Formats: sequence, structure tokens, C-alpha cells
Amino acid sequence: MTDYDVPKAIAEQVEATELPKRLKTKLYETLEERNVTDEQAKEIVMAVENRYLETRVDPLDPVGTVSAQSIGEPGTQMTMNTFHYAGVAEIDVTQGLPRLIELVDARKTPDTPMMTVYLEDEYATDKELAHQVVWNVEATRILALGDISTNVADMLVQVNLNQDTLEERGLTAEDVAGIIEDKLGVKTVQNGTAIEFGPEKPSYRDLLQLVEELREIVFKGIEDVRRVVIRKEDLDDEDQFVLYTEGSAFGEVLTIEGVDASRTTCNNIHEIHHTLGIEAAREAIIEETMNTLEEQGLGDVNIRHMMLVADIMTNRGEIESIGRHGISGSKESVLARAAFEVTVNHLLDAAIHGEIDDLNGVTENVIVGKPIRLGTGDVDLKMGSINRSAEQAD
Repeated sequence: MTDYDVPKAIAEQVEATELPKRLKTKLYETLEERNVTDEQAKEIVMAVENRYLETRVDPLDPVGTVSAQSIGEPGTQMTMNTFHYAGVAEIDVTQGLPRLIELVDARKTPDTPMMTVYLEDEYATDKELAHQVVWNVEATRILALGDISTNVADMLVQVNLNQDTLEERGLTAEDVAGIIEDKLGVKTVQNGTAIEFGPEKPSYRDLLQLVEELREIVFKGIEDVRRVVIRKEDLDDEDQFVLYTEGSAFGEVLTIEGVDASRTTCNNIHEIHHTLGIEAAREAIIEETMNTLEEQGLGDVNIRHMMLVADIMTNRGEIESIGRHGISGSKESVLARAAFEVTVNHLLDAAIHGEIDDLNGVTENVIVGKPIRLGTGDVDLKMGSINRSAEQAD
């Protein structure tokens, strides 16, 4: 019945409950860990089910309003600062209210995109192998490999490469010269670690243009990842190397040898959606919002409020913002849309298209002065006369 080592009668009782699968799994794990009698196990199962049923939302409860209040009220206590991420002093990541706004607005790119890259097997414990992954992730440009100078008399760009740096990053002078030729369309002359090239026709302007273009070429790594910080952390009871990046390219980093794709993550929910799908994006929204609140000491906000926000943002298969260009702007109610932003435009469009508002939501009923259709307000009572003669005959 189950992979867990619990008595058959207890397993049958757990399966008969209304608990969701994740909670059942947690219950099995707890019963297996603790040395409890069958009677105690039954009591625990009953107590968990009762607690679960008590915490379920009542019918017609305004869960959206409660969630908005539960997130918005502590949001007023949040700071507007940018904090260092996870103790990595070299990397700044937007936190607090700006980060929360970024998430609910579903911004295409965060102000400070970053990735947390976990490594697998020997890459996680061997420093040399870990650094190989670093050089495959971090964008290596020419200034990291050597010096650039211009010879105006001969109209040449001269590059003097550092041999130690080339060896460290797994490159050769021939590799660099070949990439320069491919990217810039010029003919290079290589002499050891020195490379020379120039414009086809003598031109000071073209010479400077070549230098500017040379600075932007990525010789190794991922173009969008500007910098990588490597740290040793205690994970799974052993010291493992973890990489923190400035800039993100989630799909590309997962293909690099040595990267643990099951744990690696980034703070761009759109990249996660594009790479792993809408369910992963929903989990990322929940995780990022909860982490932002916990960072501010507001971790006691119930995660179910965040789950509701994430569900609303992703239930159509795409990530939608909570604003006039997303959820609020696509509401069926004309008055609800008008109450949020750009009131006149919404009313004018609705009048032109002959839209009808059924007054089902909270906002529109408040506007027109009617009781809201929630809780007892959603119950219709009808009065009727009683036929007493028929009642007596019965």
C-alpha cells in the first residue's frame, strides 16, 4: 500500500482521510521516525485530519480580500533597501518592497538578476573542478585575458595575453585569435601570446571601432553572466561549493557539465517558466515572495496567501501581472476595472461595446451601494405564504 514501514491498519486509516498527498507523505514519514504504538498512531492521524479540516476555508469566504490584506499590511513595514544576498558581500540583490513589487508586476527582467548554481558529484567538492564550472559560466572578455593597446602609426590593435590566465580558463592564444577573426571579420597575426590586427583600410575611426567591438566579445562562458562568486557551504552534512552569479541565463547554465539541474535556480520567474514550465514558475513565485517576506522578518504570513497569488498569476498557462495590464485589467466587471486605474477609458470602452456588469464581485457592489456577494450576502431568501389547510390535512 505504501513504501513506508507503518502497520497496514494505520496505512489504511491514513489513505481513508481527506488529507492531500503531500500531507499524507509527511504523516507517513513522521509515524515511521517516531516509535509510537498503533493506538497513538491512530490518535495522531485523527488529530492531523481534524486540524486539516478546521483550517480549510469556509464556503463563500473572501479569500482574495484576506490574502491582499495579509500581504499588503506587513508590506508597509518593509524597507526600501537593496541587501547583500545570503551573506555574499560581493553581490547586491533587490530585497524588500521593491522585490515584492517586481514579483507581482511580473517584470520581464529583475533589477538585479542572479542565479544560485549548485554542483553535482565531484564538482561540488573538488575546488579545481568547481572552478572549471565557474569559467564555463562567467563571461570571459578580453580585458580578463590580457592588455589592449593601439599602434596609431601602423594602424594596428595589439593584444598581449597573459599565459597563466589563459591556462586557468582553459583557452589558448590560437583560440582567442580564431574567435577575434570570426567575430570581427579581420585577419590576425599571432606571435606567441601577442596578437595583432587592424582595419582593412587605414582609418583612425575604424581602429577605435575595432577596439570597442573587441571589448564586447565573449571568449568563454555565458554572455549575460557578468560575474560569479564561489562559496563553500555546509550542504547535506558536507562542505560543497555553490556559485552565485550576477546576471542570469537559466536555460544555458543547466546544460553545463557539473551543474546540478535539480537544485539550481534563479530569481527571474520568466526564465524559469520558459525553461521548466508554468508549474515551476508558480513554485518560484511562492518561493521568492516567501523568501522576501522572511528576509524582512515577516515569515509568519501564511504561505497559502502566496499560493493564491501565484495561482491567480499562472492559472491561464502564462505569467500575468497583478495590475491593469494583467489580472485587474482583464476582470469581467467593468466597474472593477474602472475602479483600479484609467477609469474613463474603461467606462468609455464598455459603453462603446455595450458591456453589461452583473455585479458579482466586491468592488462593483461597493460602488453601487449594494451588499457584497460574499458570506451571508450571497444567500438569497424567498418569502412565501403557507397553505394551512394543506398542512392540517397532512
